[in-house]
Amino acid sequence: MLFAIEEINNRTDILPGVKLGYKIYDSCGSLEMATRASLSLVNGNGENISVMSCSKPDTVQAIIGQTSSTPTIAIAATVGPLKIPVISHFATCACLSDRRKYPSFFRTVPSDYYQSRALARLVRHFGWTWVGALCSDNDYGNNGINEFIIAAKEEGICVEYSKAFFKTDSREKILKVVETIKASTSKVIVAFVAYTDLGVLLKEMALQNMTGFQWIGSESWISNTNPANAQWQHLLKGSVGFAMPKAQINGLGEFLTKLTPASDVVFYKELWETIFDCKLMTQENAEIKQRCKSNESLSQVQNLYTDVSELRIANNIYKAVYAVAYALHKRYGCSKRDIGQEGPVVSELTKLHFTTTNGEDVYLDENGDPAARYEVLNWQQGKNGEIVFVKVGFYDGSLQSHLQLTFNNMSIDWAHNKPQVPVSVCNPSCTPGTRKAVQKGRPICCFDCIPCAEGEISNITDSITCIKCPPELWSNDRKDTCVLKLVEFLSFEEIMGIILVSFSLLGVSFTICIAVIFFKHKETPIVRANNSELSFLLLFSLTLCFLCSLTFIGQPTEWSCMLRHTAFGITFVLCISCVLGKTVVVLMAFRATLPGSNVMKWFGPLQQRLSVLAFTLIQVLICVLWLTISPPFPYKNMKYYKEKIILECNVGSAIGFWAVLGYIGLLAVLCFILAFLARKLPDNFNEAKFITFSILIFCAVWITFIPAYVSSPGKFTVAVEIFAILASSFGLLFCIFVPKCYIIMLKPEKNTKKEMMGKAPAK
Repeated sequence: MLFAIEEINNRTDILPGVKLGYKIYDSCGSLEMATRASLSLVNGNGENISVMSCSKPDTVQAIIGQTSSTPTIAIAATVGPLKIPVISHFATCACLSDRRKYPSFFRTVPSDYYQSRALARLVRHFGWTWVGALCSDNDYGNNGINEFIIAAKEEGICVEYSKAFFKTDSREKILKVVETIKASTSKVIVAFVAYTDLGVLLKEMALQNMTGFQWIGSESWISNTNPANAQWQHLLKGSVGFAMPKAQINGLGEFLTKLTPASDVVFYKELWETIFDCKLMTQENAEIKQRCKSNESLSQVQNLYTDVSELRIANNIYKAVYAVAYALHKRYGCSKRDIGQEGPVVSELTKLHFTTTNGEDVYLDENGDPAARYEVLNWQQGKNGEIVFVKVGFYDGSLQSHLQLTFNNMSIDWAHNKPQVPVSVCNPSCTPGTRKAVQKGRPICCFDCIPCAEGEISNITDSITCIKCPPELWSNDRKDTCVLKLVEFLSFEEIMGIILVSFSLLGVSFTICIAVIFFKHKETPIVRANNSELSFLLLFSLTLCFLCSLTFIGQPTEWSCMLRHTAFGITFVLCISCVLGKTVVVLMAFRATLPGSNVMKWFGPLQQRLSVLAFTLIQVLICVLWLTISPPFPYKNMKYYKEKIILECNVGSAIGFWAVLGYIGLLAVLCFILAFLARKLPDNFNEAKFITFSILIFCAVWITFIPAYVSSPGKFTVAVEIFAILASSFGLLFCIFVPKCYIIMLKPEKNTKKEMMGKAPAK
């Protein structure tokens, strides 16, 4: 402070022709003494220690101080109504930013509001979510740690414990704090503590050899050499924290070393006697033998007083003095007669913006606070075993949030003597594929890791929720990525598809073989007696029925979906129409044998063809309407299975689908009734018996098909439909044609007209 005042007084660009004076009071660490000194300053009742005298009464223009927050609060509250600015270089309590309570308070040190958030950001940067908190039991510590806890919560950090203590507390209270630390599971301690208070706690921790804790320090002790050089420094090795940026004040070193006890400043004499361990000659100690010599020089001394390598707090004092000088210069227009007039310099300080001699930009915001800038210091062990403060990063609160905290390439020494960052979490992080579930009754940082449900994923660490995959995607085995669902349909390559294709082709082969047999023996009585034209048409339709089952296999497309249902409906109606025609022929043939009957002329070959054509055209018309109004289409069914997509054909119009099936069923029932009526006709070879049995099988298959079709999952629905087609086709083929082939091939002696008419002699 004295150096800055002398430097200003020697300048011509600031307050030209005006000399700044000063009064210095020692508060002795007492709140009462600090308040009394402030009242003395503003009342002009105090001994003027400096040799410089002011031209006006002793009422000061500004007060610089104090170091601690608690006495500064008292001073600022006392002189605030008098509009005399109080500028502190180290009182960091965020409470002092309240302009309603402290309208004339300013400071050149950042508020703990910013430091607390910076500490929370620092803790979060290293992934520590489970920490302990210690603070001095005063305004500085309590306000600072409360702000940190609020900021920590915003950053997702949990504070396991928060303890306040003071250097004058009883040993029992200090030991309780030590026991709390010992019983905790967190390995990181955030200490918002004055270095004088910290020493009391560290002494007890050293006695119990409590090492391995990662200390995170506030600016009050992280750059202080007292704890670093004390006997418990091994406890603090690896500490990380924020400190005032180190500065260089040009000329300060020379100023300090050139001081002599000849000055009238009392504490210069005390300093001289302390450093050189001698006594200056006065009237009281004229006979003391250990007198100071005249050749002592501070330039030969290396101690804390002459060391200007760690100018942190000193730089804040330097800026405070200059802030007052610039404010006075601007307020009074450099006119001597204005100095000391009523009218505080508070308003000028709020608008202040200047650059120091070392190039630092200084300005104060509306709350009287400077920009928050801190160096990140790490306590590392030097070559000689001493603790050295190494700058490993920087924090600048004036930048954007993501740019505020930066680290250089310097490696950090950690408390556990390992290169990896220590871990301090209540629970290990939840890996991707799981989500956090808070444990009941515990902080949010204590949680269980719950695997994501099927169809949900989490692709980040410590995810709070699992994300549901889109409809066409599904979670992988690790539940950390959505992958395409397995698309399922009845394909030609799988075993079930191969088996069904084989049976379909087998049915076609049987049908062709029977057609060949019938063609070769078309002139035989058994073929002619059973309406060979309808038989060949029935064999053709059965071939189409077997082949139409192939359209149900493979990946559904728009054309295949329309083809499979219409081909199935039309070919089966053609087939049943032929069977119905053969049944009617049997009945008509019996009626024709009755005397006077000419019924066959009403149901001859032409009428048979027309009836088959008419029945089939009705089904064709139904299919055309179905395809026109709402045709079948490929559909991705995601409802039945969550983990896979069933690629199937949606029938489009349910009415059209059931109309096709219903018409087939109607013809089948009609055919069954007619065949049942003709089953006991007196022919030796009555085809109606076999038609009755074949239609019975047909109806049984399709009646069973309905519930099986509705309840079958996925591709098995298609397999059931194919099975019904093949089963009913084989039923018709075997029941109607196999008995005839048996007679043609194995019992040719029965393939005669007499046998057909039942007139052959009994053997």
